[in-house]
Amino acid sequence: MTREAYYGIILLKLKIIFNKKEPFVPFGPRWLEARFRGCGFRWTFPRQVILDVLTKEKKHLSAEDIFLKVHKRYPGIGLTTVYRTLELLFNMGLVRKYEFGDGRARFELSQGPGIEHHHHLICRKCGKIIDYKDFVEDEQKLIKDLEERLSKKHNFKIETHQIHFYGLCSNCS
Repeated sequence: MTREAYYGIILLKLKIIFNKKEPFVPFGPRWLEARFRGCGFRWTFPRQVILDVLTKEKKHLSAEDIFLKVHKRYPGIGLTTVYRTLELLFNMGLVRKYEFGDGRARFELSQGPGIEHHHHLICRKCGKIIDYKDFVEDEQKLIKDLEERLSKKHNFKIETHQIHFYGLCSNCS
C-alpha cells in the first residue's frame, strides 16, 4: 500500500470518528490526538506543546533548543520529557531526526502542511544548514534512478532517503 493510500484511509477513519459539525483539519490538533490514541499513546499537554514548537519553527532544532523554547512558557516541562517525546515522535514517524556531525541530533516535522522532501547543505565552518528543495527535473531523475538500481541490486525496498552535502557557505568560503 502506498503512503498516500495509507494516510487517506487514516483520514477517512478520523473523519468518521470525529463530530462532523466541526471542521476536520488534516495534521491539526485533532488529527495528532487521534494519531496518538490510535497508536495507543496518551495525548498529553507536554506532547502538544513540543509539537506546537516544531510546527512553528522552520529551523532544525535540537532537543535542547526545543526545551529552551518550551521551558520559557511552561517551566514544569523538563528536558527528559522533551527527549522522551522526541524519541516517541520519531518512532511514530511524525518527526525526522538528523545527525549533522556536530554531536547534536536535530529534529523537524516529517508530515503536515508545507512539509516537502528536501536535502541539506551543511557548512562545516559556521554550521549553517540550508534546506535544498528546489530540485530540477534532472536531479529528481538521478535520485529516482539511483533508488531503483539500488533496490533491484540489493533486493531492498527503499522507503525514503536523506542526503546531506557538506562544504562551506557563501559567508565562510
